[in-house]
Order: sequence, then structure tokens, then C-alpha cells
Amino acid sequence: MDSYKNFVGLGVAGNFALHLEQAGESADFKDVLTEDPNGPKGVFPFYVPGRGGQLGVYPISSDTILLPKEACNVQPEPEVALICDLEYDAQGKVVRIAPKAFGAYNDCSLRKEGAPKISVKKNWGPMTKGLSETLIPIDRFEEGGIMDRYRIASFLRREGMLMRYGEDVELSGYSYFYGKLIGWLQNQIRTQADFGPLEAVGDYLKGAECPKEAIISIGATRYTHFGETNFLQEGDEVIVVVYDNNLYCMNPILSLANKGELFGKEGISPLVQKVVRG
Repeated sequence: MDSYKNFVGLGVAGNFALHLEQAGESADFKDVLTEDPNGPKGVFPFYVPGRGGQLGVYPISSDTILLPKEACNVQPEPEVALICDLEYDAQGKVVRIAPKAFGAYNDCSLRKEGAPKISVKKNWGPMTKGLSETLIPIDRFEEGGIMDRYRIASFLRREGMLMRYGEDVELSGYSYFYGKLIGWLQNQIRTQADFGPLEAVGDYLKGAECPKEAIISIGATRYTHFGETNFLQEGDEVIVVVYDNNLYCMNPILSLANKGELFGKEGISPLVQKVVRG
């Protein structure tokens, strides 16, 4: 899946209530002060085209998650990703983020205590992130638009058994969404400093010659008890589904996932990834 090699990859940390606590990452942000204690904590990069080091390694796959060679807990993070156009001013600062499509995304993460930056846990090589090949066009990124109707669910298939991994939630359950999210993102990218687990993302974009497009994952949803307490193993299958709640409800989505029949359906953005050992 090489379609996005020229896109910058960014993620939003802490945009769904209680996820950071479930993931054991709330302590990482203890020194990060935010104007809104219930809002997101920051923006992190997971891929910067042309950049040296690990962040320059293209990590996106639509069908595979590659476990690291070293022993480490790895956990899927079911999310929605926005495909966005970016515009900059003469100084190379982002002045406009325009979402144009959305879909199922897996912000798969290493669970490492004491990692110096969020990005260290987000990209450990090729095939470490997941994006559905079925993206849904956005009519308008505001209340009353198509995304009002959509929900996200996730599952893990292990040894033939399908378990719910994340809670089934509506997209409007994100702490920041629509205009509030875009305004926050634009300001955060322009002003975020290299501090604690965060990095100066705006400088990274400028150094990458101001990429015109981005994949922005807007935050992981809450886990079920199974999801919170089970990490990936070789042979698992991770399933993230973004679906139109006007066309489907939870049990039909579970049935389609169990039968492997999520693809090619109206109103569904499916992501199914096999977990393999590096």
C-alpha cells in the first residue's frame, strides 16, 4: 500500500476519554499542561516523508502488522483516520487543514515504559500501521455531515475465536471533533514545542518541504476488558470497522466480521490485518 508515501502521518493523543489510562500512558503526559483538561494532549508524528531515522520509514499496510523482533507488548489502537489537504503560509506554518475522506485505522503501538517520545512507540518499521483501502468521502466536516452517522468497532480473531477488542462507539464521541478538532490541530501544529513526550511537529513539516496531504488519526477509542488486557500474538487477526449506523447495527457488524464478509459493503470501511513475526 504505497499510495500515501508522500503524505505526512500525524496522530492525536488523548482524544477519547479514558483511553490513555487504559493504555498505561497517562503518566507520560503528567508534565504536559493543556488549556482544556478534557481535551487532547498533543500531536505526534508517525511518518514524515524524506526524514532521516525511524520516522522516515513508511509504516502503512492494509493487511499486515509486523511484530518487532525484540520482546515487547504490542497493542492495536482502533481509530478513525482523516485524509486531509494541508495549506501553509509563506513561513511554512500550517494555516488550513481540510478533511476530504475518512476510514478505519489501526494506530498500532508498542507499550514501552519510559520511551522519550510518543513517536518511538508508533513506528518501528514497515507494516506497523494500518489503514483501510476503502475510504469514505466527506461531504462536510461538521455537524449534519456524513460522519454523524458513523460508528467504529474493533475485534481480534485468535485461534478461530472472534473477540470484541474496542468499544463500539459513535464518532461524535471523540472529545474534539469537527471544527473544534480542526482549530485545535492547526494551532497545535503551529505552536507545539519539543517537550516531554511531544515533538515540534510544525518544524518537521517545514523540514519535509511542507507536504500537501496528511493522514491524521484522531485518537484511539476505549478498549473492552479483553482489549485492555490482551496484546498481539503471531497469527492474530486485527479487525477495525467504521460503519454507517443508518445501515447497520452492532450485531450485524459482528456477524459480518466473524464470517469475513466486511469488504465490498456499502457504508463500511473495513481494515483486516494479519499479525506476523518480523
